[in-house]
Amino acid sequence: MAKKKLGYVYLEWTCPNCGTKNPGPQKTCLECGAPQPKDVQFEQAAHEELITDDKEIAHAKAGADIHCAFCGARNPADAQTCVQCGADLSEGAARESGRVVGAHRDGPIGTIPCPTCGAPNPATARKCSQCGASMAQPKPREKSPTPLKAPSKGGCGKVVLFVGAIILLLAIIFLVLSNRSTGVPGMVKSVSWTRSIAIEEMGPVSHDDWIDEIPSDAIIGDCTSKMHHSQDEPDPNAFYKEVCGTPYTVDTGSGHGEVVQDCEYEIYIDWCEYTIEEWQTVDTIILSGNDLNQRWPDIQLESEQQEGEREESYEIVFDTDKKVYTYTSDDTAEFAQCEIGSSWMLNVNAFDKVIAIEPAR
Repeated sequence: MAKKKLGYVYLEWTCPNCGTKNPGPQKTCLECGAPQPKDVQFEQAAHEELITDDKEIAHAKAGADIHCAFCGARNPADAQTCVQCGADLSEGAARESGRVVGAHRDGPIGTIPCPTCGAPNPATARKCSQCGASMAQPKPREKSPTPLKAPSKGGCGKVVLFVGAIILLLAIIFLVLSNRSTGVPGMVKSVSWTRSIAIEEMGPVSHDDWIDEIPSDAIIGDCTSKMHHSQDEPDPNAFYKEVCGTPYTVDTGSGHGEVVQDCEYEIYIDWCEYTIEEWQTVDTIILSGNDLNQRWPDIQLESEQQEGEREESYEIVFDTDKKVYTYTSDDTAEFAQCEIGSSWMLNVNAFDKVIAIEPAR
Protein backbone atom coordinates (compact mmCIF):
# COMPACT_ATOMS: atom_id res chain seq x y z
CA MET A 1 0.00 0.00 0.00
CA ALA A 2 1.02 3.60 -0.57
CA LYS A 3 1.71 5.79 2.44
CA LYS A 4 -0.13 9.10 2.32
CA LYS A 5 1.64 11.79 4.37
CA LEU A 6 -0.68 14.07 6.32
CA GLY A 7 1.88 16.16 8.22
CA TYR A 8 3.98 16.28 11.38
CA VAL A 9 3.18 16.51 15.12
CA TYR A 10 5.20 16.97 18.30
CA LEU A 11 6.12 13.87 20.28
CA GLU A 12 7.09 13.89 23.97
CA TRP A 13 9.80 12.44 26.19
CA THR A 14 9.64 11.79 29.91
CA CYS A 15 12.49 13.05 32.06
CA PRO A 16 13.90 10.06 33.99
CA ASN A 17 15.11 12.44 36.71
CA CYS A 18 11.79 14.11 37.69
CA GLY A 19 9.13 12.42 35.54
CA THR A 20 8.14 15.58 33.65
CA LYS A 21 6.86 15.21 30.10
CA ASN A 22 8.68 17.46 27.65
CA PRO A 23 8.10 18.36 23.98
CA GLY A 24 10.05 16.07 21.65
CA PRO A 25 12.43 18.73 20.28
CA GLN A 26 13.22 20.00 23.83
CA LYS A 27 16.81 19.03 24.66
CA THR A 28 16.65 19.67 28.43
CA CYS A 29 13.88 19.03 30.94
CA LEU A 30 11.58 22.02 31.44
CA GLU A 31 11.19 21.15 35.14
CA CYS A 32 14.63 20.16 36.43
CA GLY A 33 16.95 21.15 33.57
CA ALA A 34 18.40 17.65 33.16
CA PRO A 35 19.61 16.89 29.60
CA GLN A 36 17.60 14.52 27.47
CA PRO A 37 19.23 11.06 27.75
CA LYS A 38 20.55 9.47 24.60
CA ASP A 39 18.38 6.38 25.03
CA VAL A 40 15.14 8.13 25.97
CA GLN A 41 12.16 7.00 23.91
CA PHE A 42 9.81 9.48 22.29
CA GLU A 43 6.15 9.00 23.19
CA GLN A 44 2.86 10.07 21.69
CA ALA A 45 1.26 13.23 23.09
CA ALA A 46 -2.24 13.10 24.56
CA HIS A 47 -3.43 15.35 21.74
CA GLU A 48 -1.73 15.84 18.38
CA GLU A 49 -2.12 18.94 16.24
CA LEU A 50 -0.42 19.11 12.86
CA ILE A 51 2.57 21.50 12.91
CA THR A 52 2.24 24.57 10.70
CA ASP A 53 5.62 26.20 11.45
CA ASP A 54 7.87 25.82 8.37
CA LYS A 55 11.06 25.65 10.43
CA GLU A 56 9.75 22.80 12.58
CA ILE A 57 8.45 20.96 9.52
CA ALA A 58 11.89 21.24 7.89
CA HIS A 59 13.48 19.89 11.09
CA ALA A 60 11.10 16.91 11.04
CA LYS A 61 11.73 16.21 7.34
CA ALA A 62 15.52 16.28 7.84
CA GLY A 63 15.40 12.92 9.63
CA ALA A 64 16.63 11.47 12.90
CA ASP A 65 18.76 13.60 15.21
CA ILE A 66 22.41 12.67 15.81
CA HIS A 67 24.06 12.31 19.22
CA CYS A 68 27.64 13.53 19.32
CA ALA A 69 30.09 10.69 19.82
CA PHE A 70 32.29 12.93 21.98
CA CYS A 71 29.93 14.75 24.37
CA GLY A 72 26.59 13.00 23.71
CA ALA A 73 24.74 16.25 22.82
CA ARG A 74 21.75 15.99 20.52
CA ASN A 75 22.10 17.62 17.09
CA PRO A 76 19.78 18.05 14.05
CA ALA A 77 20.15 15.46 11.31
CA ASP A 78 21.70 17.94 8.87
CA ALA A 79 24.34 19.28 11.31
CA GLN A 80 28.00 18.69 10.42
CA THR A 81 29.55 19.62 13.77
CA CYS A 82 28.25 19.37 17.33
CA VAL A 83 26.36 22.46 18.54
CA GLN A 84 27.81 21.95 22.04
CA CYS A 85 31.44 20.91 21.65
CA GLY A 86 32.12 21.49 17.93
CA ALA A 87 33.21 17.89 17.31
CA ASP A 88 32.79 16.24 13.90
CA LEU A 89 29.43 14.40 13.80
CA SER A 90 30.48 11.83 11.19
CA GLU A 91 31.08 9.36 14.03
CA GLY A 92 27.83 10.27 15.80
CA ALA A 93 24.92 7.86 16.30
CA ALA A 94 21.56 8.70 14.73
CA ARG A 95 18.48 8.13 16.85
CA GLU A 96 16.24 5.21 15.99
CA SER A 97 13.29 6.10 13.77
CA GLY A 98 10.38 4.48 11.96
CA ARG A 99 8.61 3.10 15.05
CA VAL A 100 4.82 3.40 15.01
CA VAL A 101 3.85 5.12 18.25
CA GLY A 102 0.08 4.82 17.86
CA ALA A 103 -3.06 5.97 16.05
CA HIS A 104 -3.17 9.70 15.36
CA ARG A 105 -4.85 11.50 18.26
CA ASP A 106 -6.80 14.43 16.85
CA GLY A 107 -10.04 14.12 18.83
CA PRO A 108 -11.26 16.11 21.84
CA ILE A 109 -8.74 16.59 24.65
CA GLY A 110 -9.78 14.58 27.71
CA THR A 111 -8.87 15.10 31.35
CA ILE A 112 -6.67 13.14 33.72
CA PRO A 113 -6.44 13.39 37.53
CA CYS A 114 -3.41 14.98 39.16
CA PRO A 115 -1.26 12.15 40.60
CA THR A 116 -0.66 14.29 43.72
CA CYS A 117 -4.01 15.92 44.61
CA GLY A 118 -6.45 14.21 42.23
CA ALA A 119 -7.75 17.43 40.63
CA PRO A 120 -8.85 17.03 36.98
CA ASN A 121 -6.54 18.63 34.44
CA PRO A 122 -6.41 18.64 30.61
CA ALA A 123 -4.48 15.65 29.28
CA THR A 124 -1.96 18.08 27.76
CA ALA A 125 -1.19 19.84 31.10
CA ARG A 126 2.37 19.54 32.43
CA LYS A 127 1.59 20.92 35.89
CA CYS A 128 -1.54 20.65 38.03
CA SER A 129 -3.69 23.80 37.88
CA GLN A 130 -4.62 23.29 41.54
CA CYS A 131 -1.49 22.21 43.42
CA GLY A 132 1.26 22.95 40.87
CA ALA A 133 2.67 19.42 41.02
CA SER A 134 4.01 17.67 37.91
CA MET A 135 1.32 15.86 35.93
CA ALA A 136 3.76 13.08 35.07
CA GLN A 137 1.97 9.83 35.86
CA PRO A 138 3.86 7.35 38.06
CA LYS A 139 5.16 4.33 36.22
CA PRO A 140 3.12 1.20 36.92
CA ARG A 141 4.87 -1.43 38.95
CA GLU A 142 6.05 -4.28 36.84
CA LYS A 143 4.21 -7.48 37.54
CA SER A 144 5.98 -10.76 37.80
CA PRO A 145 5.39 -12.70 34.63
CA THR A 146 2.67 -15.32 35.00
CA PRO A 147 4.16 -18.76 34.40
CA LEU A 148 2.84 -20.34 31.26
CA LYS A 149 0.58 -23.31 31.77
CA ALA A 150 1.46 -26.46 29.97
CA PRO A 151 -1.07 -27.20 27.24
CA SER A 152 -3.70 -29.68 28.35
CA LYS A 153 -3.53 -33.13 26.87
CA GLY A 154 -6.10 -33.95 24.25
CA GLY A 155 -6.60 -30.29 23.27
CA CYS A 156 -8.15 -28.89 20.09
CA GLY A 157 -4.84 -29.12 18.25
CA LYS A 158 -4.71 -32.88 18.67
CA VAL A 159 -8.32 -33.23 17.55
CA VAL A 160 -7.60 -31.27 14.35
CA LEU A 161 -4.53 -33.36 13.62
CA PHE A 162 -6.48 -36.58 14.24
CA VAL A 163 -9.33 -35.57 11.91
CA GLY A 164 -6.85 -34.48 9.25
CA ALA A 165 -5.04 -37.82 9.48
CA ILE A 166 -8.33 -39.73 9.10
CA ILE A 167 -9.31 -37.71 6.01
CA LEU A 168 -5.88 -38.29 4.44
CA LEU A 169 -6.08 -42.01 5.19
CA LEU A 170 -9.53 -42.30 3.60
CA ALA A 171 -8.33 -40.45 0.50
CA ILE A 172 -5.37 -42.84 0.14
CA ILE A 173 -7.63 -45.88 0.60
CA PHE A 174 -10.05 -44.60 -2.06
CA LEU A 175 -7.20 -43.97 -4.50
CA VAL A 176 -5.73 -47.43 -3.93
CA LEU A 177 -9.09 -49.20 -4.28
CA SER A 178 -9.96 -47.24 -7.43
CA ASN A 179 -6.76 -48.30 -9.17
CA ARG A 180 -6.42 -51.85 -7.84
CA SER A 181 -8.15 -54.27 -10.18
CA THR A 182 -8.95 -57.94 -10.50
CA GLY A 183 -8.96 -59.83 -13.80
CA VAL A 184 -12.41 -61.21 -14.64
CA PRO A 185 -12.90 -63.26 -17.86
CA GLY A 186 -15.90 -62.23 -19.92
CA MET A 187 -17.56 -62.62 -23.31
CA VAL A 188 -19.01 -59.85 -25.46
CA LYS A 189 -22.79 -60.08 -25.23
CA SER A 190 -23.79 -56.95 -27.13
CA VAL A 191 -22.40 -53.67 -28.46
CA SER A 192 -23.80 -50.23 -29.24
CA TRP A 193 -22.46 -46.98 -30.55
CA THR A 194 -23.55 -43.37 -30.94
CA ARG A 195 -22.07 -40.67 -33.14
CA SER A 196 -23.21 -37.07 -33.51
CA ILE A 197 -22.34 -33.97 -35.53
CA ALA A 198 -23.33 -30.44 -34.49
CA ILE A 199 -24.71 -28.03 -37.10
CA GLU A 200 -23.65 -24.41 -36.57
CA GLU A 201 -25.09 -21.19 -37.90
CA MET A 202 -23.89 -17.60 -37.64
CA GLY A 203 -26.07 -15.43 -35.40
CA PRO A 204 -26.08 -12.74 -32.69
CA VAL A 205 -24.87 -13.83 -29.22
CA SER A 206 -24.96 -11.70 -26.05
CA HIS A 207 -22.02 -11.46 -23.63
CA ASP A 208 -20.65 -9.05 -21.05
CA ASP A 209 -17.07 -8.02 -20.32
CA TRP A 210 -14.81 -5.10 -19.42
CA ILE A 211 -15.05 -2.33 -22.02
CA ASP A 212 -11.39 -2.70 -23.07
CA GLU A 213 -11.80 -6.46 -23.62
CA ILE A 214 -14.79 -6.25 -25.99
CA PRO A 215 -14.08 -7.08 -29.68
CA SER A 216 -14.02 -4.06 -31.97
CA ASP A 217 -16.82 -5.43 -34.21
CA ALA A 218 -19.28 -5.94 -31.33
CA ILE A 219 -22.38 -3.83 -30.65
CA ILE A 220 -22.09 -2.41 -27.12
CA GLY A 221 -25.21 -2.14 -24.94
CA ASP A 222 -25.67 -1.02 -21.32
CA CYS A 223 -22.58 -0.38 -19.21
CA THR A 224 -22.04 -0.12 -15.45
CA SER A 225 -18.93 1.20 -13.71
CA LYS A 226 -17.35 -1.54 -11.57
CA MET A 227 -14.15 -1.89 -9.56
CA HIS A 228 -11.63 -3.64 -11.78
CA HIS A 229 -8.63 -3.80 -9.44
CA SER A 230 -6.78 -1.92 -6.71
CA GLN A 231 -3.26 -0.51 -6.86
CA ASP A 232 -0.80 1.50 -4.79
CA GLU A 233 -0.84 4.66 -6.92
CA PRO A 234 -3.72 6.68 -8.43
CA ASP A 235 -4.26 6.49 -12.19
CA PRO A 236 -4.85 9.97 -13.64
CA ASN A 237 -6.36 8.43 -16.78
CA ALA A 238 -9.04 6.40 -14.97
CA PHE A 239 -11.81 6.93 -12.45
CA TYR A 240 -10.62 5.78 -9.03
CA LYS A 241 -11.54 5.88 -5.36
CA GLU A 242 -9.00 6.44 -2.62
CA VAL A 243 -9.44 4.00 0.28
CA CYS A 244 -7.33 4.79 3.35
CA GLY A 245 -6.94 3.27 6.79
CA THR A 246 -6.77 5.01 10.15
CA PRO A 247 -4.05 7.70 10.34
CA TYR A 248 -1.14 6.77 12.63
CA THR A 249 1.97 8.47 13.93
CA VAL A 250 5.53 7.34 13.16
CA ASP A 251 8.60 8.43 15.18
CA THR A 252 11.00 10.37 12.91
CA GLY A 253 13.79 10.36 15.51
CA SER A 254 13.77 14.17 15.72
CA GLY A 255 11.17 14.60 18.46
CA HIS A 256 8.48 14.90 15.81
CA GLY A 257 6.08 12.30 14.57
CA GLU A 258 4.95 11.93 10.96
CA VAL A 259 1.22 11.28 10.56
CA VAL A 260 0.56 8.87 7.68
CA GLN A 261 -2.19 6.69 6.25
CA ASP A 262 -1.94 3.43 4.36
CA CYS A 263 -3.95 3.96 1.18
CA GLU A 264 -4.86 2.04 -1.95
CA TYR A 265 -6.68 3.16 -5.06
CA GLU A 266 -9.65 1.25 -6.47
CA ILE A 267 -9.71 1.57 -10.27
CA TYR A 268 -13.17 1.56 -11.85
CA ILE A 269 -13.84 0.49 -15.45
CA ASP A 270 -17.07 0.06 -17.41
CA TRP A 271 -18.56 -3.46 -17.41
CA CYS A 272 -20.70 -3.70 -20.56
CA GLU A 273 -23.19 -5.94 -22.29
CA TYR A 274 -22.47 -6.50 -25.97
CA THR A 275 -23.74 -8.48 -28.96
CA ILE A 276 -21.55 -10.11 -31.58
CA GLU A 277 -22.06 -12.49 -34.49
CA GLU A 278 -20.78 -15.98 -33.64
CA TRP A 279 -21.12 -19.56 -34.82
CA GLN A 280 -23.62 -21.34 -32.57
CA THR A 281 -25.16 -24.80 -32.56
CA VAL A 282 -28.66 -24.86 -34.07
CA ASP A 283 -29.05 -28.62 -34.49
CA THR A 284 -27.31 -31.93 -33.74
CA ILE A 285 -27.56 -34.93 -36.08
CA ILE A 286 -27.27 -38.26 -34.21
CA LEU A 287 -26.74 -41.77 -35.58
CA SER A 288 -26.53 -44.95 -33.48
CA GLY A 289 -26.30 -48.70 -34.01
CA ASN A 290 -25.92 -52.11 -32.33
CA ASP A 291 -23.12 -53.49 -34.50
CA LEU A 292 -19.46 -52.83 -35.23
CA ASN A 293 -20.24 -50.87 -38.39
CA GLN A 294 -19.94 -47.46 -36.75
CA ARG A 295 -20.23 -44.49 -39.10
CA TRP A 296 -20.95 -40.75 -39.07
CA PRO A 297 -24.42 -39.48 -39.90
CA ASP A 298 -25.00 -37.81 -43.25
CA ILE A 299 -25.68 -34.09 -42.92
CA GLN A 300 -27.09 -31.50 -45.29
CA LEU A 301 -25.74 -28.02 -44.69
CA GLU A 302 -27.78 -25.03 -45.72
CA SER A 303 -26.27 -21.72 -46.77
CA GLU A 304 -24.52 -19.89 -43.88
CA GLN A 305 -24.15 -23.19 -41.97
CA GLN A 306 -21.06 -25.18 -41.10
CA GLU A 307 -20.19 -28.49 -39.46
CA GLY A 308 -19.50 -28.19 -35.73
CA GLU A 309 -18.09 -30.56 -33.10
CA ARG A 310 -18.17 -34.33 -33.61
CA GLU A 311 -18.73 -36.69 -30.69
CA GLU A 312 -18.70 -40.48 -30.39
CA SER A 313 -19.24 -43.02 -27.62
CA TYR A 314 -19.19 -46.81 -27.47
CA GLU A 315 -20.78 -49.28 -25.05
CA ILE A 316 -19.88 -52.96 -24.69
CA VAL A 317 -21.83 -55.44 -22.53
CA PHE A 318 -19.88 -58.43 -21.19
CA ASP A 319 -21.24 -61.67 -19.79
CA THR A 320 -19.21 -63.28 -16.96
CA ASP A 321 -19.77 -66.23 -14.62
CA LYS A 322 -21.13 -63.98 -11.87
CA LYS A 323 -22.77 -60.95 -13.52
CA VAL A 324 -23.15 -58.73 -16.56
CA TYR A 325 -20.76 -55.76 -16.87
CA THR A 326 -21.16 -52.68 -19.06
CA TYR A 327 -18.01 -50.91 -20.27
CA THR A 328 -18.05 -47.47 -21.93
CA SER A 329 -15.23 -46.40 -24.24
CA ASP A 330 -14.32 -43.64 -26.69
CA ASP A 331 -11.61 -45.72 -28.39
CA THR A 332 -12.74 -46.59 -31.93
CA ALA A 333 -9.99 -49.17 -32.52
CA GLU A 334 -10.76 -50.97 -29.25
CA PHE A 335 -14.49 -51.07 -30.03
CA ALA A 336 -13.84 -52.50 -33.51
CA GLN A 337 -12.27 -55.65 -31.93
CA CYS A 338 -15.28 -56.42 -29.74
CA GLU A 339 -17.04 -58.96 -31.92
CA ILE A 340 -20.08 -60.65 -30.41
CA GLY A 341 -18.94 -63.83 -28.62
CA SER A 342 -15.25 -62.81 -28.39
CA SER A 343 -13.42 -63.42 -25.11
CA TRP A 344 -11.88 -60.61 -23.05
CA MET A 345 -10.21 -60.05 -19.70
CA LEU A 346 -11.97 -57.34 -17.71
CA ASN A 347 -10.02 -55.26 -15.18
CA VAL A 348 -12.57 -54.72 -12.39
CA ASN A 349 -11.69 -52.44 -9.47
CA ALA A 350 -12.72 -52.73 -5.81
CA PHE A 351 -15.92 -50.78 -6.52
CA ASP A 352 -16.95 -53.43 -9.07
CA LYS A 353 -16.42 -51.16 -12.05
CA VAL A 354 -14.69 -52.14 -15.29
CA ILE A 355 -11.77 -49.74 -15.77
CA ALA A 356 -10.06 -51.43 -18.74
CA ILE A 357 -10.37 -54.40 -21.07
CA GLU A 358 -7.91 -56.48 -23.09
CA PRO A 359 -8.32 -59.46 -25.45
CA ALA A 360 -8.11 -62.85 -23.68
CA ARG A 361 -5.01 -64.86 -24.46
